[in-house]
Amino acid sequence: MSEYRELVKNFEKVRSYMREFYVYGFKSRTEFDSKSARSYDDERRRIESWLGDHMGFVRTRDGKNAFISIDSRVSTHNPLYKGLKTKSFTDKDITLHFILFDLLSSPEIKMTLDEILDGLDAYLSAFPSPMLFDESTVRKKLREYISEGIICTEKYGKSNIYFRSVNTQLPKSSEGIHFFSEVMPCGAVGSFLLDKYPDTSDKVSFKHHYITSALDSDVLALLFEAMHRKCSVTAVNYSRHADLPNKIHIVPLRVFISVQTGRQHLLAFDLNHGRIKSWRIDYLAEVEIGDECPSFDNYRALLEKSRQYMWGVNCSKTDKYLETVEFTVFVDDGEEYIVNRLEREKRLGKLERVDDNHYRFSATVFDTGELLPWIRSFVCRITSIKFSNRTLENRFREDLQSMYELYGIGGEGE
Repeated sequence: MSEYRELVKNFEKVRSYMREFYVYGFKSRTEFDSKSARSYDDERRRIESWLGDHMGFVRTRDGKNAFISIDSRVSTHNPLYKGLKTKSFTDKDITLHFILFDLLSSPEIKMTLDEILDGLDAYLSAFPSPMLFDESTVRKKLREYISEGIICTEKYGKSNIYFRSVNTQLPKSSEGIHFFSEVMPCGAVGSFLLDKYPDTSDKVSFKHHYITSALDSDVLALLFEAMHRKCSVTAVNYSRHADLPNKIHIVPLRVFISVQTGRQHLLAFDLNHGRIKSWRIDYLAEVEIGDECPSFDNYRALLEKSRQYMWGVNCSKTDKYLETVEFTVFVDDGEEYIVNRLEREKRLGKLERVDDNHYRFSATVFDTGELLPWIRSFVCRITSIKFSNRTLENRFREDLQSMYELYGIGGEGE
């Protein structure tokens, strides 16, 4: 497939389309009503140019639908990172960038702002219609590179002098970077580093390969920066269950990542409602870092205290509203692996032996509903179960009865 070379300025727009197309399920042209048909076609062609090798198509009564298909046994590099490597630059951006790094070509060369401006003028005077860079533009660009750690500055008399930072040598083996790029938050950093290796052949394979978090790298990086600086942030939360986006003012505390689904959640203190809540990071956009929060350490300590009752990401404003769950499983002789699995997979709670063939698990948590998927995986062995939340227990039993009816068995008697 030919390369679609148009670069993008606003990645949030691309992120939105990629999420709608590939994360939530590809929509046909007639189903996608958020934007115009022309916008749909433009963005679809752009994304197809990045992901063409990983796309499949199926024809339905409603037309041709596309979907992303990745076999983690074969493709060990996250293809969604390609969307993060498409930021556009103006001619002036590119010109200023390369002249600055030509002037400051090594850490030993140190120049004041005036000397850099003179060097720029000398370079540009060779052109018939030279570009002009004022002092403010160059100062802002230098400040940007300082924040990225590319340029360093220090005082020399009354002036600041600027010089290149010492280049970090990449390790000879890229296997660690291969692994980092696919499993770590903000793994896009590893993907960019791999571009510098002449040999980028696949070196890591995965049983479970969660790729969709790549689209959230920019948001995640800002949230980590806010945590590092102990600052609040404002953001827009686009929930699929709400008609309109919601603007939130929060203090980011921790990022929780599911090892079962790869989904990323932000645990943060909601300054509008005075409690710790969780947000799906793929629903967050337009993140802006605010002022330093004096209570950051107190909020994080509160979260750490709450974790003793958190099975997943749900937590309560107070431990006054706790729920309990208890179930007993049958373990036959020679099936110690079931006991080992219970011990290994329980995140909290207590496992005790009842008799030679029965083990009881019990836990006190904020939300027993979060345990249901795990409990269901033992359903053929459960001999008794009890929830303090009777509504949840009734739902669990009704789901079992529906399953019995689906398979044509009697349920309680069988």
